[in-house]
Amino acid sequence: MFSLDQILTIAFTLFAVIDMVGSIPVLISLKEKLGHIDSGKATLASGLLMVGFLFVGEPFLKLMSVDVHSFAVAGSIVIFVIGLEMILGIEFFKSTDADNKTGSVVPIAFPLIAGSGTLTTIMSLKANFGQYNILAGIILNLAIIYLVLRSLSWIERILGKAGLMVVRKFFGVILLAIAVKIFKSNVNL
Repeated sequence: MFSLDQILTIAFTLFAVIDMVGSIPVLISLKEKLGHIDSGKATLASGLLMVGFLFVGEPFLKLMSVDVHSFAVAGSIVIFVIGLEMILGIEFFKSTDADNKTGSVVPIAFPLIAGSGTLTTIMSLKANFGQYNILAGIILNLAIIYLVLRSLSWIERILGKAGLMVVRKFFGVILLAIAVKIFKSNVNL
């Protein structure tokens, strides 16, 4: 059954892992590159990934002969590259006309929002919480994701160009650190 305490714990855990507030500079940078982010499409795609992973994540990875640690390492590399783009101003993810249609899904819905950290967290939450409470926590986070994505233009106006540059560089370093942490905790060197 539903437990408000469990739902809130799950929602706050996912909120911290997804880190939508910290992703704002990355999202604004991607919006500038792609021209537009479809907030509904990105929210729906990340929601489908999270809910899908809740119910069939581990069997799917096993079917592909991929363990959770390898999945996390792959996601950390993509996040690392996005962080490098933010800091160095070098474009690794080249934008094409086709990308403008899929940019809301890759790299925004996956791996930025519903990345390896989020999906791995969802799988580990299953050890301590009920699936329907996890589902409710995911839905609460999807509402926050949608609101942040819809507000990007407003946030961009508030920060201004200079503010955006400072925030982008700072969060680029943070993103690199997160990627290194995910990589380090999933690789036995």
